Amino acid sequence: MNIKKELYNQCFEFIENRYQAVQNTIKEIQVSLRSETKSSAGDKHETGRAMLQLEREKAGVQLAEIEKTKALLSKVNIENNLNKIGVGSVVFTTKSNYFIAISAGELKAKGDNFFAISANTPMGQLLIGKAVGDVISFRAQAFKVTKVL
Repeated sequence: MNIKKELYNQCFEFIENRYQAVQNTIKEIQVSLRSETKSSAGDKHETGRAMLQLEREKAGVQLAEIEKTKALLSKVNIENNLNKIGVGSVVFTTKSNYFIAISAGELKAKGDNFFAISANTPMGQLLIGKAVGDVISFRAQAFKVTKVL
């Protein structure tokens, strides 16, 4: 399997795991809400319900964010092999290696470490449009792009 495909699959797995975790949280909250309805301990009951409603809203917001990230990932084209860095590029530098797709943290592929980053992160914005040999300065450190896939 090529390195781009491997990194893409790891990003997909990352987002899928987050999606499942939030779905499970929502199910647990709904079960708790149903059991809260059965008891009627006055003010304590109302406070418990309100807290669960807030948790459910928060989980709903997380779910919407995850779905947005899933949609972004689905648009990443890993078939392109451009000379310039763009979304879907694997970038090797003298400092770190990057996969420009979604923010998914540190990944490992073919014995190397990569940071999966979104194009709209500060580092992503610096890398987009650059090519092999270009020097980038980030947080008072300079590094060179050595390879782009």
